[in-house]
Amino acid sequence: MSLSSLIVRAAVPLPKLEQYQRFLFLGPHPDDIEIGAGATAAKLVSLGKEVCFTVCTDGRFGLGNAPSGTTPEALISLRQKEARNSAALLGVRDLRFLPFSDGGLYEQQDLIRAIAGIIGDFKPDVIFAPDPDVTSECHADHLNLGRAAKQLSCFAPYPELMEAYGATGTPVKALALYMTAKANRFVDTKGFFSTQLDAIFRCHLSQFPTDSDEAKALRLYLRIRSVDYGLRCFSSSGEGFRVLGPTHMHCLPEAGH
Repeated sequence: MSLSSLIVRAAVPLPKLEQYQRFLFLGPHPDDIEIGAGATAAKLVSLGKEVCFTVCTDGRFGLGNAPSGTTPEALISLRQKEARNSAALLGVRDLRFLPFSDGGLYEQQDLIRAIAGIIGDFKPDVIFAPDPDVTSECHADHLNLGRAAKQLSCFAPYPELMEAYGATGTPVKALALYMTAKANRFVDTKGFFSTQLDAIFRCHLSQFPTDSDEAKALRLYLRIRSVDYGLRCFSSSGEGFRVLGPTHMHCLPEAGH
């Protein structure tokens, strides 16, 4: 780490996520929030925080493990039902769906405007979204959503800019990027990891049928990740995020290291 990066970290500390009250979790598809940050969401709910889940695409092309003969149109309804059951299991009461097609079949500006509307309505202190800067990420919906979340987290405090997107401004305090390769903040999720697993493997059965190879592989990965991140916060279980505060979001490249 460079000297300038060390100075930036000392002068502008990273936000501590759990000090805030209102949390907006953005998911590219049904199940992504649970995979990327489900244990953290469950913990925040248990602490009395206000939590909103927004699923930004309909998942219509996630047919790989759906029942034989399921059409894309039928899968939309099924995956929304699974998302509702999963959110309820995590304790999340505020669940919203945006009307965009899975597979990047929409205009990015339309996605940005829709998310801006959610931000203006819910007024989150913290926004969670997938990290669009992971070099191995290739899915258009993950990349599009992550970029939209970064842009709007920066612009949200400016009423005139948000008005241009048809929304009201709000002072977002932090952006927390999940599914990241550069986690810099870690949440102790001891006692909530099993809830996360239940939300994924009991609810999202169209994607992860019981005892399927995909389910077994993801379960193992999540266990390893939980232990790894748990060690970073001196716990048996944890989740990690690349967190940026308002000062880190603009003209401060050292904040990305």
